[in-house]
Amino acid sequence: MPSRTQETWPHGAIVLDAEHTQFALWAPDAFYVSVELADGQSLPMLPQGDGWFVIKARCPAGSRYRYCIDGELEVPDPASRAQDGDLDRHSVVVDPHAYTWRHSAWKGRPWNEAVIYELHVGALGGFAEVEQHLARLTALGITAIELMPLAQFPGDRNWGYDGVLPYAPQASYGTPEQLKHLIDTAHGHGLAVILDVVYNHFGPDGNYLHRYAKSFFREDKHTPWGAAIDFRRSEVREFFIENALMWVLEYRFDGLRLDAVHAIGDSDFLREMAQRVRQQIDPARHVWLTVENELNQASLLEHDYDAQWNDDGHNALHVLLTGETDAYYADYAEQPTEQLVRCLSQGFVFQGHVNRHGERRGEPSEHLPSTAFVLFLQNHDQIGNRAFGERLHQLADPRALQAATVLLLLSPMVPLMFMGDEFAAEQPFLFFTSHHGELAELVREGRRNEFAAFSAFADPHKRETIPDPNAEATFHASKPRQENGNQRQQRTLELYRELLHLRHQHITPHLPGTQTLGAQKLGHAAVSARWRLGDGSELRIDLNLSDTPVVNPPHTDAVWLFQQPAGVTPDSGELPAYCALVSLTAATPLLPLDGERL
Repeated sequence: MPSRTQETWPHGAIVLDAEHTQFALWAPDAFYVSVELADGQSLPMLPQGDGWFVIKARCPAGSRYRYCIDGELEVPDPASRAQDGDLDRHSVVVDPHAYTWRHSAWKGRPWNEAVIYELHVGALGGFAEVEQHLARLTALGITAIELMPLAQFPGDRNWGYDGVLPYAPQASYGTPEQLKHLIDTAHGHGLAVILDVVYNHFGPDGNYLHRYAKSFFREDKHTPWGAAIDFRRSEVREFFIENALMWVLEYRFDGLRLDAVHAIGDSDFLREMAQRVRQQIDPARHVWLTVENELNQASLLEHDYDAQWNDDGHNALHVLLTGETDAYYADYAEQPTEQLVRCLSQGFVFQGHVNRHGERRGEPSEHLPSTAFVLFLQNHDQIGNRAFGERLHQLADPRALQAATVLLLLSPMVPLMFMGDEFAAEQPFLFFTSHHGELAELVREGRRNEFAAFSAFADPHKRETIPDPNAEATFHASKPRQENGNQRQQRTLELYRELLHLRHQHITPHLPGTQTLGAQKLGHAAVSARWRLGDGSELRIDLNLSDTPVVNPPHTDAVWLFQQPAGVTPDSGELPAYCALVSLTAATPLLPLDGERL
């Protein structure tokens, strides 16, 4: 990383006092930069070396502004803390201390208590509307909500992964103060709040960095979204590290989930960011850092990050539950039961194993604690990346899905669910955007072409039936709704509530220090896994997702924690079809050196 000889400036508009703001823009490819205020004032910025342009001006919080590059192009602040509407509107100076926190003593929750509920703020109506769900989620047993990305994107409908202003909460969801109020209210309910952040690329519409800061990117390395971000540059690293610190310190988020870090391709940056966050937070706070990472880099989870989303576990379970083996599920088509065994006993399925492309993927993970892996049956990707956004209960045998839900919520891995899972929402979660013109057409066709590798969509005419991401109806169809009087939804809700109650009572307190005792295959889609919990007790989960009973090893001195379906005879020596059995065995009494019991 190049050393800096000039002063390092914080990116964006920083409020200095009630009347003054410092504006700083890194624009190494610009000759002249000015701040253009909405009231008509033009403030020339002073070059400071190393590509920086800076000015301290009489400009209070709430002022609206743009940057003008070389007198010819007006752009939003790439570190805008808020937008006055869409990307073509002014950026807004934000006072980070304007909000008065009601739950300032909140320190978060230990990671072993995490039960995560992923949600899309827009689909639930905005920041204020999400607050209306917090009480019921707390009562269900959720301990953390995870918000899909909030970075300002073009238009008012988007998953959030097309964001171009990482510091600005999406204007159509509400103001920065409303976001803080949501987080504050969640803390009042005892809920931690995680934010999904995208540091691997910028969206295709509204990003002007290529015009005045080409060095933000490297043309010798490309990602699925274009030229890779150049994390070798200190200015670029600071842009994202300052962003992470803003969310954790100013907004008091309890954790960050880093999207697709395999596309960042710089483990040193990932470690530096995690270390900077750890260094600057109050040591008494619990702040969770998790990643999505196709590379299965167990080394990142040893010190710097709490956990990784375990796509391997999901994919093996999905194949067993649905029989689908298209596209990336092909890696799990031949031995899904054996792969589930490896997942439950060692964490990752791919730990240097060769995938369908003939490439080795992953690092050994058996030494990591079970809580280093976030397990899920569904998330935004696994539903929304389906052509029609079907949910798992619409694809799998309901009895098998109930058994898999037992595994999800009672295993020592950290469980995550997607909004609507808890009541088997009938609504899909589709891919939606609000692009226009040529880009809208490119996104529409790109979305349909993604499914060419799926046998059901080999016919191009079939792909034409895939919903248009830019249609407003696609967005509205993706809003989950609980239906009064729906018995299936009520039963699902009761199952989640009961399982989470058992988790918090019998498993969560003893997760620190948990060690795997291994897992074994009992038959096709049937496994048995054991863990030594931190208090010395043994947790065992026997799972049969198939329609055929299998022989089950005997239990000794076990207390039965849960049976699905009810009425199963645990000690019959048989594990029925579509069944999950969960037991706890007390710690074995210690033996003195002479071999007698204490």
